[in-house]
Amino acid sequence: MMLSPSRNVSRLLTDTASRHPERTAIVFGDDRITYAALDAAANRVANLLVSRGIKPGDKVALSCPNVPHFSSVYFGILKAGAAVVPLNALLRSGEIAYHLADSDAKAYFASEGTPELPIGQAAWEGFRAAEGCTEFFLIESGAAPAGGGTPESYQAVVAEQPVTFRTLERDEDDTAVVLYTSGTTGHAKGAELRHRNVYDNAPAGTDLFASDPEHPDTYLCVLPLFHAFGQTVIQNGAFAFGGTIVMQPRFEAQAALRLMLDHDVTFFVGVPTMYSGLLAALDDTVDVARLAANLRVAVAGGAALPAEIHKQFKDRFGVTILEGYGLSETSPIASFSRFGEEPRVGSIGVPIPGVEMKLIRDDWSDGGVGGVVGVAGRAAAVEGGCARPGRGWRVPSSPR
Repeated sequence: MMLSPSRNVSRLLTDTASRHPERTAIVFGDDRITYAALDAAANRVANLLVSRGIKPGDKVALSCPNVPHFSSVYFGILKAGAAVVPLNALLRSGEIAYHLADSDAKAYFASEGTPELPIGQAAWEGFRAAEGCTEFFLIESGAAPAGGGTPESYQAVVAEQPVTFRTLERDEDDTAVVLYTSGTTGHAKGAELRHRNVYDNAPAGTDLFASDPEHPDTYLCVLPLFHAFGQTVIQNGAFAFGGTIVMQPRFEAQAALRLMLDHDVTFFVGVPTMYSGLLAALDDTVDVARLAANLRVAVAGGAALPAEIHKQFKDRFGVTILEGYGLSETSPIASFSRFGEEPRVGSIGVPIPGVEMKLIRDDWSDGGVGGVVGVAGRAAAVEGGCARPGRGWRVPSSPR
């Protein structure tokens, strides 16, 4: 039974492309990619996968830095009815082989990378060591040959595909994305996120950040898109509201500030070290007043933000940094500070719409409403979750 195919994650792109085809979706260097062009690129990927025998429910892996190919391949995989397995671009060949085998990936897209970070070489070696993964597509950059054989050129094979594709419908409880998380012991485990998990986290920006499709934000993308934080808050969040993503493959503070000025960035998402870097890079050559005038939202995650960084950023940029809490298994946002209110430094905020939380003590007893637990206590998000033996976690959607 199809519960609600309209909540398939690929609709985040296709719906916006139909409403605002000429609006800029991605800025990368001198390139500006419209929503219509990005959707067409994703359709080519979907057609390629179907032509190679990829079926609904199959897993397709992706190793790619913050470049436009990440988004076109990501949504192309979803359009084809498959599930995306985004892999850390820093993985070595043996780790890649493990992830491909563990996820049962049938196909694999990998960026060639750079001489400093030869993603393609590690990916090709990992692919050849993995059984069951039959298709490999190298997204060439002309910088770092894969070596040892002849992997198929992504650009060559995808160019042959049609630019139209009818998205294959999937049940909203089917797996959309598999995010690998290391946990505390053993091999990394794949958290299987359903379409409604991932889809519901993106439009939550209406409540979390007062996002408005009539006045879309411009996001600076410095967080890796293969990670849940950047993937959901930046990529999926931007596309849900027709925003523009300015991509920076690797964070460098001074370059980030230039991009913020050049493109009138209104939405910044980073980890604490990035905020420290931005503050340290401010000098007399930086038009701080203009940065502050443009910036509407600042979001931090990954670790607690020091109180002094909160204060310095508010003093220089006039924006309160919002903090939240999440994990791969919750797609990832579970709680967040309230937009427009001064946060309590060190707090993870309140549960986002659709999520329930409770406090539990070290002995796993209920902390009660309004209860207080010690530093070793836990806040448990109860969106639900059940073990998938031998693979990791299967995460149901938020309660409705």
